[in-house]
Amino acid sequence: MADPDQQKIDDEAAAAEWASMLELEEKKAADPDFVDPNADPNAEEPARVLNQDEIDSLLGFDVKKEGADTRTDGIFAILDKSTTAYEKLPMMEVVFDRLVRQLSTSLRNFTSENVDVSLDSMASIRFDDYLNSIPLPALLVVFRAVEWENFGIITVDSSHIYSMVDILLGGRKSDRPTRIEGRPYTTIEQDIVKRMIDVVLADMSAAFEPLSPVTFHFERLESNPRFATITRPGNPALLIKFRIDMADDRGGMLEILLPHTTLEPVRDLLLQMFMGENFGKDTVWEKYLGKELRGTNIEIEAIFNEKLVTLKDIMSLKVGSTILLDCGPEDDITLRCGGIPVTTGTLGRVRDNIAVSIHDQVKQKPKEPQL
Repeated sequence: MADPDQQKIDDEAAAAEWASMLELEEKKAADPDFVDPNADPNAEEPARVLNQDEIDSLLGFDVKKEGADTRTDGIFAILDKSTTAYEKLPMMEVVFDRLVRQLSTSLRNFTSENVDVSLDSMASIRFDDYLNSIPLPALLVVFRAVEWENFGIITVDSSHIYSMVDILLGGRKSDRPTRIEGRPYTTIEQDIVKRMIDVVLADMSAAFEPLSPVTFHFERLESNPRFATITRPGNPALLIKFRIDMADDRGGMLEILLPHTTLEPVRDLLLQMFMGENFGKDTVWEKYLGKELRGTNIEIEAIFNEKLVTLKDIMSLKVGSTILLDCGPEDDITLRCGGIPVTTGTLGRVRDNIAVSIHDQVKQKPKEPQL
């Protein structure tokens, strides 16, 4: 049988411990930085269990801001950081603005119709995501940048393909071209697309010409996106979309995909700042700078001779001491500018002024050898 006194002592101890725990919880709720003075500093804190909302927030699931098309939270933000945005390549906008103007003229001559080409968007995307987003049916053209030793892709959607076929083969202008479901592209349709792509590649080469000479060459034509793999699935690429509008509601989309590995040889050129279409070269400023440099005053030193002496001889010099130089009045003297010898001459006199008669041409700085 239990001792009543001992039971009473245990109950009072449990009540005191319970009251102490309640008091501690109230202090923690009032002050988040409160530390229990009686707690063991070496004791491990209990592991915290995350609920489903916290897990979704951490991973970025179902966390979409209003008006935003892409996820920018959680793990998706970390993944997006590895994709280089095209805004870091300011020269690309100048190149493709030039391509829009050239392509409008070239397609007008190619189709003998009124063609309007506009730049729809420029964005960075992962290569595998782009292949999965291509609306089928479509034709993919793999082209090669000869000087850059890499590849790119041009995608032509079905509406633009049938618009080109309808115009070039004399279709009725009143009816919009329609696609026959379940039928693959014929040889004539593929040949028309290839001829149009040759025009696009020629204009792309001309658009990049002021920046860096490059030749884009047609490589192959694919209808399955998986056969057009030109880089690793996770590599970033620059996607440029063009909208081509023709008469009678004809037209479609033309997309150019350039992996960042393809642009790597000219990345430094794409990063430079620019003014208009001069591609970073301002002739007015160059002429002004050259004119000012030619009118700048500089100091020229005439060196008779140089002699090495010891510190002991320097310390022993007094007023009236003579330093003998191994040269005569007829010997050549050296003219220096900024410590660099530029030419030689003979010392003379013109009226009350000392003059130097130049014998040799002014020496130019030798060019550094290119590796």
